[in-house]
Amino acid sequence: MVLNWKIGGPLLGIVFFLAVLLVKPIGVSTQFVVIDGVLWERNAPGLITQGPDGGWTSTYPYFAKYAKDIANPVNYSVIFVAAMMGGALLSAVAFGRIPLRERFSPALWSANFRTGWIGRWVLSFLGGVIVLYGARMAGGCTSGHMMSGMMQTAVSGYLFAFGAFLTAFPTARMLLKKEA
Repeated sequence: MVLNWKIGGPLLGIVFFLAVLLVKPIGVSTQFVVIDGVLWERNAPGLITQGPDGGWTSTYPYFAKYAKDIANPVNYSVIFVAAMMGGALLSAVAFGRIPLRERFSPALWSANFRTGWIGRWVLSFLGGVIVLYGARMAGGCTSGHMMSGMMQTAVSGYLFAFGAFLTAFPTARMLLKKEA
């Protein structure tokens, strides 16, 4: 059984709505900053310190804003990111009926690029780095700006969605000229 987008889309909407209603708006890119801070603190102790007032801070300005989460990384947001990755794996195992060769290098990719599966993974990783860098420059990611933002009727969420789709469609048309 393959999960249809007509079922998956509304289910995703319900999960987002419940998360915003019961906990807080969803955002993912900040948690990568927290994980960076945890790794940095582990390798260079003293980055995060507790002040006399009991609050957390950092000598590094970028981490100062997230010092509390870096000092106590087991929180809702980090668990949400881990659950997202675990859920994707579980979904792929439970509903994915894609042949192994297609998982590594889909036919659409192979028709348009001659890099093989290693090149696909390298380019995907680099694309992810660029997207994450841009998300941090923008103060949030797609899930925070577009999905949670639009759900809260924030004008910035609608502007972000407009800009994302305005660039995504022409980019896909330019890069994926050949059909599988």
